[in-house]
Amino acid sequence: MTIGARTDGSPGGAADAIEWYAAAFGAQETNRQMAPGGNKVMHAELVLGDGLLFLADDFPEWGGEASAPSALNGSTVTLHRYVADCDATIEKAVTMGAEVLMPPEDMFWGDRFGSIRDPFGHKWSIATHMRDVSPEDMEAAAAAMFAEGPDQEQSGG
Repeated sequence: MTIGARTDGSPGGAADAIEWYAAAFGAQETNRQMAPGGNKVMHAELVLGDGLLFLADDFPEWGGEASAPSALNGSTVTLHRYVADCDATIEKAVTMGAEVLMPPEDMFWGDRFGSIRDPFGHKWSIATHMRDVSPEDMEAAAAAMFAEGPDQEQSGG
């Protein structure tokens, strides 16, 4: 079963977000349903890696609640992607207007990992799996990282 993530209310419009996700991440649009009048996306589906991403514009005129990160002053959701080259993916997204939240670095759980905020306000974590780590080694590395405190350099060791 494939589970799709849904991002509603893309500021600037879902159509712009679809174009951005295609150019930045290689997403493939498989479906777009426009509202009558053709100026808002009711539903769109993108294939992104092994998953689906659903997008839509906000429809407050139909009683819908605003759900765009800009309307909510942020988002509690982070979309995660595994990619072949974390650094290159983040670098490309930044050249297209994304903001780096955490630069890529090697993490204790075996991934090279970083995060961005796209131009539509959605947070993404981007990772490349580098090595397998046993649960015991991961637990020990996490304990060491937390012992250092939040202001310390937190590479995966």
